[in-house]
Amino acid sequence: MLLDAAKMLAPLDAALSRETYLQAIEASFHAGRLGRGRGLPEAAEAAQTAPAPTTPPRPVDLLLDGLAARFTQGYEASAPGLQRALRMFRGHEPRAEDDNRRWLWLACHVAAMLWDDEAIYALAGRIVRLTREAGALATLPAALNALATVLVHTGELARAAELVAEEHAITQATGAPPLPNARLTLAAWRGRQPETAELYAAMVRNATERGEGATIGLGQYALAVLHNGLGNYDDALAAAAPPCEHDELANSSVALHELIEAAVRAGQPARAAAALERVSPRARASGTQWALGLEARSRALTSTGPAAEALYREAVQRLSECRMATHLARAHLVYGEWLRREGRRQDAREQLRTAHELLSGMGAEAFAARAARELRATGEQPRKRTVQPADARTAQELLTARELLIARLVATGATSGEIGAQLFLSPRTIDAHLRNIFRKLNVTSRRQLRNLQLP
Repeated sequence: MLLDAAKMLAPLDAALSRETYLQAIEASFHAGRLGRGRGLPEAAEAAQTAPAPTTPPRPVDLLLDGLAARFTQGYEASAPGLQRALRMFRGHEPRAEDDNRRWLWLACHVAAMLWDDEAIYALAGRIVRLTREAGALATLPAALNALATVLVHTGELARAAELVAEEHAITQATGAPPLPNARLTLAAWRGRQPETAELYAAMVRNATERGEGATIGLGQYALAVLHNGLGNYDDALAAAAPPCEHDELANSSVALHELIEAAVRAGQPARAAAALERVSPRARASGTQWALGLEARSRALTSTGPAAEALYREAVQRLSECRMATHLARAHLVYGEWLRREGRRQDAREQLRTAHELLSGMGAEAFAARAARELRATGEQPRKRTVQPADARTAQELLTARELLIARLVATGATSGEIGAQLFLSPRTIDAHLRNIFRKLNVTSRRQLRNLQLP
């Protein structure tokens, strides 16, 4: 229907026709493997017949042309145009009446596909800010979900949990259905198997009813992360394979590296090598430190001897220069595992110690436990996290996600009324939460709370 509408609009309104073609691509992306016919390729081929822009290209025009190229000519051919689109989106501050803000969500998915950590961080943050400023209550939960997912990858799991708690408060207050995407990703990276399994089952059931194949792919990627963290590599391989096989827009980019690690550890080098052949040209086309760092890590996992070590070092170096701290920590982990298997215990301890400190500090519990096991195998006991005095103990360990969110808002000087308005709770409820926060942190006033270094 959207393709038919776009074709009819072509002689009447070129700009609207082009936006309708992009809507068709977006709808096909959502439907994914559950869509009818050829889905994205069909929409992309049709979009190539869209009328040319009648004005200088807008961000949305570049996004349309780039996505049409992505599914007709391939990843590498589409990368330059899509990178230009992302630069325009980042440099263009949309106004309330500006239609370009409508496409920021899709631009975030493109940024994930291109492993563009700076773009996805900036655009996801902008979506939340613009949604708050507009008072768009219906779309704020989705915006919070998008930013929370990004924060998981940057290693800010505590902040991600706050946004998930805020999203939950909004959906409870409005009666809207909760959005499990970020909650599932967060649970997977934390290594919480029962919670992840429960969320995954519910998400797949609801996505199947709605015909959202892309959502199923996101859930499978989360399962792959969970099982790689737990060391269940056969399960991780089974979970990562479908998003890669369907070449889903963003899911395939993140799932490919999970598949490679799982395949290597599961003793299936041929599958790892085949996935690496897809990753390498895409990483070079992207050119970001995130892309090249993950490619170096994946190539190292499939290599031996001095070549492997050089690639592990490259992965650590490149990932240290991007925002994605969880992936840097995992690079230290696999490098340390390789060193231990090479019999270089002292060198392995250094990498594994770093990995354990980073992962445990983030709250990526399964990966941290994996690093701890490897450390013990070298003969070193992993350090326990330091327990500080009660009035300065890490708030993340003591407070629930909602309490931590309220504490952070109080620390900015917000009143109970202002916090209640944001979280759709009464000031009396906020005050009740504050009493619990004061008790847990051993403080007696808002001023003392502001003086604490909250995560």
